[in-house]
Amino acid sequence: MLVSAETLKDYQLHPGDLLQLRLQSALDHQYHVVPFHLVGVVREFPTAPKDSFLVANAPYIAQQTGTAPAEIVLPRASGDPATLAAAARRVVSGFAGVKVTDLGATQGIISSSLTAVDLHGLTRIELGFAVLMVAGATGLIMALNMAERRRTLAILAALGARDGQIGSFLWSEGLLILGGGAVIGAATGFAVAEMLVKVLTGVFDPPPEALAVPGLYLAGLAIAVLANQWAKRRPTAEALRHL
Repeated sequence: MLVSAETLKDYQLHPGDLLQLRLQSALDHQYHVVPFHLVGVVREFPTAPKDSFLVANAPYIAQQTGTAPAEIVLPRASGDPATLAAAARRVVSGFAGVKVTDLGATQGIISSSLTAVDLHGLTRIELGFAVLMVAGATGLIMALNMAERRRTLAILAALGARDGQIGSFLWSEGLLILGGGAVIGAATGFAVAEMLVKVLTGVFDPPPEALAVPGLYLAGLAIAVLANQWAKRRPTAEALRHL
């Protein structure tokens, strides 16, 4: 027997393991345990859904079940598919191993097994909160630095330092904090995102191909931080009056 990679991983199987499956016999219409030996893994197409399935030797199955025919018939109904399925069940009720399902039942099974989650709203809330938190934290740091260095900056202004020279100290410190935080935050964010993609690969079918980079959000975050820093600037004369 050959199994899919998902089956091999879920049941922790290894080549050579003994697999015992219950198959219905055509002689007494009862299920009996049939032994199989695992010989390998089925290779799937890269774009195929990662499903769990088994592939066995048809002559061996026919020998164990007492019946060799195997066929899938897809009848088309001009009316209600459930009515046609009920009529087909009455016709094949005497045959062993025959299963009849209608389109509605199959669609219900597929729909109940799918996981559909819209994360756009949650993402907007999380990113918006992050922008406010970063802008507030940056503004608080700059305000505390201004309060701590107000005397030093006023002395520099009294000694003849121009506003551009004083502003360069503030902007260099702000950009250093922003650059260091951006590098550390980006590295941490990409590491966490990569870990989540690896963990959730088995949940989503197909899994995500690559990480999404919110460029518009990052640009807005940088603008918010720079605007906050610009708002914290105070004229030199005003700083002198507060000494």
